Amino acid sequence: MSATLNVTRYTALLSGVFYGIYHRRSLQKTHDLDKEHHAIHQREQLIAQAKDAWRQKQESAKGDGVITNPEDPRFDLEKLVAKWEKETQ
Repeated sequence: MSATLNVTRYTALLSGVFYGIYHRRSLQKTHDLDKEHHAIHQREQLIAQAKDAWRQKQESAKGDGVITNPEDPRFDLEKLVAKWEKETQ
């Protein structure tokens, strides 16, 4: 084989290796940024859920303590109906 052909082959090989390293680093950087944004978004969601839970707890502590949210596990339909009956009298 001629020397020119070997130089071309090794140049292409080394160029491919260096391009692969560069491309891997750029993909990793993008992945790390996406992961960081996801973590920030997740924390924001957890904070919003905690605020909602605190607000519901504060609302349930007010008044006679009857929980009107049917999604709440402590919801009692009988107490709610009794409260409505009191209000209508």
